[in-house]
Amino acid sequence: MHATSQPLVIENFPPLQRSLRIAVVTETYPPEVNGVALTVDRLVRGLQARNHDLQLVRPRQARLEQGGATPGFEQVLLRGLPIPRYPHLRMGMPAKKPLTAMWTLRRPDLVHVATEGPLGWSALQAARKLKLPVSTDFRTNFHAYSRHYGMGWLEKPIAAYLRKFHNLAHCTMVPTPGLQTELAALGFERLLVVARGVDTQRFLPARRSAALRAQWGVAPDELVALSVGRLAAEKNLHLLAQAHAAMRAVNPRCRLVVVGDGPERDAFEQACPDAIFAGSRSGTDLADHYASADVFLFPSLTETYGNVTPEALASGLAVLAFDHAAAAELIRHGHNGLLAPFGDADAFVRRAADLAGDPALVQHLRAAARASTLALDWSQIVAQVEAVWLRLLRQHAEGAGAPQPGALRWGPPVSGA
Repeated sequence: MHATSQPLVIENFPPLQRSLRIAVVTETYPPEVNGVALTVDRLVRGLQARNHDLQLVRPRQARLEQGGATPGFEQVLLRGLPIPRYPHLRMGMPAKKPLTAMWTLRRPDLVHVATEGPLGWSALQAARKLKLPVSTDFRTNFHAYSRHYGMGWLEKPIAAYLRKFHNLAHCTMVPTPGLQTELAALGFERLLVVARGVDTQRFLPARRSAALRAQWGVAPDELVALSVGRLAAEKNLHLLAQAHAAMRAVNPRCRLVVVGDGPERDAFEQACPDAIFAGSRSGTDLADHYASADVFLFPSLTETYGNVTPEALASGLAVLAFDHAAAAELIRHGHNGLLAPFGDADAFVRRAADLAGDPALVQHLRAAARASTLALDWSQIVAQVEAVWLRLLRQHAEGAGAPQPGALRWGPPVSGA
């Protein structure tokens, strides 16, 4: 029997009186730039702010990089290899034996596995051997990605691996009810909806920069459409090019600014020769790029969430996306953004053209965009994760032992610590 939980309703959870020792295992982490790395970083920093003792286990990103420990935070760096087609990213190598030895000497209260690579698999196996409670995140639709690399035949085997991986855990956190339903239909068990956060103090309309717009060569009254993300096949870049062309047909002064890099950059530059390619951006520089645009185009169909959607909304942009993932949760069509039916490329292009030809619509959507993200402050999201772990630890102490179908009882949130 599959769990059918609802998103946790969080009031204001104070930090716990007793800190937990939590081992977080991930195969990507800043300064690597991707949604998983940035989300894990925010989780780690939020847990530290709530007085928890964190051990971060990840691959070494540079040959001479060293781990280390400060009060309340330890980094354990293990061997890694470059990921094919993404040489700037690394995946961890199998490490069950050293993880088992390390956690035997200093036992964590809980292990949280954020990624499903060889290192994540080793962490699951080590935690099970030591009878530690373990949670996982479902963050990337790797099975869907295979279709975009000419390997559609791998979709079912990859989905089977991901199902086996996550079903070994006591619970798997997913960002939206829609993804929970999709994964439950594929046989994933013990799924719990925990939202993702956005830094509303960094991403905000006040960061709009006239100087940056001048650098792009656009006047104050000209429309700027923005895209932020990896320039890779799974991001549906051909549809982004079509939407941009439709916008230019309606409004020849419309400009497209592309933030990000990746294996498809050269091909996309040829498809959109009049676009402005800003490369990878991070921090306040990225926030400036968001706020200095007017419209955000997000044609991806493979996201588990899509962190760029709440970032764009928080920055006050008129967002166009498919009715999927974060956009389906955060956007009310015609109020704070526009939605196209999932997979309907023609509708996406038509709505992009609508934005290009209707300045009043753009201003209406922009005015309502930011308010839809204010409840996604990271402190509230970290409190949700903490509440999940508290419940998991209590049930584990009651003798739940190894994960069993339907074993976890996700009722109303536990109040207090």
